Amino acid sequence: MLVSYRWLRELLPSLEAPVEIIADRLTSAGLEVESREERGEAADRVVVAEVREVAPHPSRSGLRLVTVDRGGVVQRVVCGAPNVPGPGGRVVLAPLGATLPAVGLTMAPREIGGVLSEGMLCSEVELGLADESDGLLLLPATAGAPGDLLSRALPESRDTILGLGVTPNRPDALGHVGVARELAALLGLDFAFPAPGRPKQQAEGVLSELVRVEIEDGERCPEYDAGAVLGVTVAPSPAWLRWRLHALGVRPISNVVDVTNWVLLGFGQPMHAFDLDRLRGSQLAVRRARQGEPFTTLDGVERVLDADDLLIVDGEGPVALAGVMGGLDSEIKPHTRRVLLESAYFTPRGVRRTSRRHSLKTEASFRFERGVDWGATATVLEHAKVLLSELAGGAVVAGTLRVEARALQRPRMRLRSKRLDALLGAHVPFEEATRTLARLGLEVGAPEGARGDEAVEVTGASWRPDLEREVDLIEEVARVRGLDAIPTVLPAIQPQTPRTAGKLERAVAELARDLGLDEALTYAFVSPRELAMLHAPEPVVTLMNPLTDERSVMRTSLLPGLLEALRHARRYGERSVRLYSVGARFLHPDGAAQSSSGAAARPRLAADQGVLPEERPSFAAVLAGARPGYLAANPEEHDIYDAKGLACALVERLIGRPVSVRRVKELDHAAHLHPRGAAELFVDEVRVGTFGPLHPDVVDALDLDGTAQTIELDLAALEALGKRVPRYRPVPRLPAVSRDLALVVSDDVPAGDVEELIRGEAGELCESVRLFDVFRGGALPPEHRSLAFRVIYRDPRAATAPDAARALTDKEVDERHARVVKVAAERLGAALRG
Repeated sequence: MLVSYRWLRELLPSLEAPVEIIADRLTSAGLEVESREERGEAADRVVVAEVREVAPHPSRSGLRLVTVDRGGVVQRVVCGAPNVPGPGGRVVLAPLGATLPAVGLTMAPREIGGVLSEGMLCSEVELGLADESDGLLLLPATAGAPGDLLSRALPESRDTILGLGVTPNRPDALGHVGVARELAALLGLDFAFPAPGRPKQQAEGVLSELVRVEIEDGERCPEYDAGAVLGVTVAPSPAWLRWRLHALGVRPISNVVDVTNWVLLGFGQPMHAFDLDRLRGSQLAVRRARQGEPFTTLDGVERVLDADDLLIVDGEGPVALAGVMGGLDSEIKPHTRRVLLESAYFTPRGVRRTSRRHSLKTEASFRFERGVDWGATATVLEHAKVLLSELAGGAVVAGTLRVEARALQRPRMRLRSKRLDALLGAHVPFEEATRTLARLGLEVGAPEGARGDEAVEVTGASWRPDLEREVDLIEEVARVRGLDAIPTVLPAIQPQTPRTAGKLERAVAELARDLGLDEALTYAFVSPRELAMLHAPEPVVTLMNPLTDERSVMRTSLLPGLLEALRHARRYGERSVRLYSVGARFLHPDGAAQSSSGAAARPRLAADQGVLPEERPSFAAVLAGARPGYLAANPEEHDIYDAKGLACALVERLIGRPVSVRRVKELDHAAHLHPRGAAELFVDEVRVGTFGPLHPDVVDALDLDGTAQTIELDLAALEALGKRVPRYRPVPRLPAVSRDLALVVSDDVPAGDVEELIRGEAGELCESVRLFDVFRGGALPPEHRSLAFRVIYRDPRAATAPDAARALTDKEVDERHARVVKVAAERLGAALRG
């Protein structure tokens, strides 16, 4: 919103504060001044001059020698403008040394065709007062005296424009009157709403006989006012109006249209001017459009209307899209003689929907969408009629045709002194608070109650739709008083145990990025169908007002959102995906519910039960497509080992503890994974996650167009385990004893089970077990394989008490090793490979 400092001073005659103070005060009160621009700076450097003589140029056709008097100083200027006035006419002279910022010129003596020109006669464009002009700016005889600065002779030529960042809740600040009212309250000045003058010419006749107005949709248009001016002459507006509109970013068009724009900028009330003679049937009605009804707006675009659009129609069809834009067939033409002015209130939501539907953003829709002052429509209409009569020479038809479909009420609020002080955290004299509200234009009743416990009833204002509750009034008091006046007091803080909420989530997200994954921000709202497909826990929280049916419950798994992102990526041709997500799963507070396919799932939580779900922090990742292979000619697909390595790395780096991997034996909690690849992660016998390839049925049900590896981690379980702090272990002084062991086992026996058995039977002397070879074929039986392990034996005291450690003998190592082979044969059916 561009605001003219000169216009503000006209509305507030007692305003003496400089622009800098005004900008600071408005910004501190919430109307941020984002820019400041000086308009018409040249007016402080050019002067009024009177033409004494005009003669043709001796050697250049089309140029003339103009002798001017600039207040006792006579000089000659070469000029090529077509409208140089004769002797006695007033023009604007840029003397030598003057700079014209609009065109970037500084005046210096210049010889043109052998004649020295001492300055330049200026047009509105060169002075920065307009975008186009037909020639020199000609001044009236009453505009100052020769030699006066133009800014003194015509004050409207000089102004400062402030750019306000108006928030959506402050539609009153979208007009100069509203900004002036706000400024008066902030600076303690008197403010009076501008009263319309009396028209110089009164037309005969009754307005209701010229046009009839009817409102068919009172919900979208509560009231509609209309007035008429007859016998107008459409012509350019006077200089002061053209300059003011230009400075505020509005292109001057004609006196009739410029009046409506002046009202819009002045009062924040959009208006529309109709050619009364072009209204068919001499009637107007406000109604909804018919589905598919055609209409051509002022911009020349033919639009197909929706049944939700609100229209202004005459006796035959649409003439305006209510609150947005007028129609091409009823616009003001040069031959227009009778003008009907509209001043109405259209509800914000309807205008907003229409504006978005047709991609029409206008100054009118911008204001109607936020809410105009419905209490001033009639007064604003009177201003427009009087001004139009003055500028276009028309006669005003007495009265206003006002149609009110439903009465609008101002809200009533109660302000309590105790609540005021409690909410602001500082004492504010109640008399000062009520005086502040009254300065803002609110109706304030007489205080009730004892001193210190007073209360007062406040009636809201039609121009402030954002003031509806007591807290809104308290905010106004604080805003006008100054937020800096509210003391900053550090509240008493009771020592608390350090909180770790979110710390682990941030850490795992950082680790995931370091390991080459990209974060996917997904909805916490999912579809029950997707959870059922993934055999996830039964949802326990159902949304009362979901965005769509596909977002109707709170998630019990992070995979639906990630797999949706995978499906979307593959539909656009992106096959390789490495995504992760961190967030909460919403589970039953009595423990994780059974899977969605289970028969005894826990009941869902109702909104009125007062029981909250468990928000369990979790991590999930999806690997799909080819793994990064920068030098490989044919990159290989992600497989189970990629998922295993990533999952183990995440856990071990996150909590500093070793992780063990076990094949999933019971698929109830991992039914969404392929049975031959599903695995669990354990830390100190605590299950912390799962990983594996998706089950083919899940891939088909979710239309993923290819398999994917998934990882799920229970961050709450990892946090409960805690992070192990690394400790220094001295380098062993005694050598270790190593034994290689190749056992032939059935393919059904997991390598992890064999490794676990070796560790257990080797006892405390076993320092480590590592699988280093897998072999199939040869002389091995069918469906069997050879697993080769390297077992390291060492005295366990070598790491903690090196001086007490001893070297192991071959005998005791062989005894342990033989026991391992014997127990492996008994429990797993293993045999030493020959």
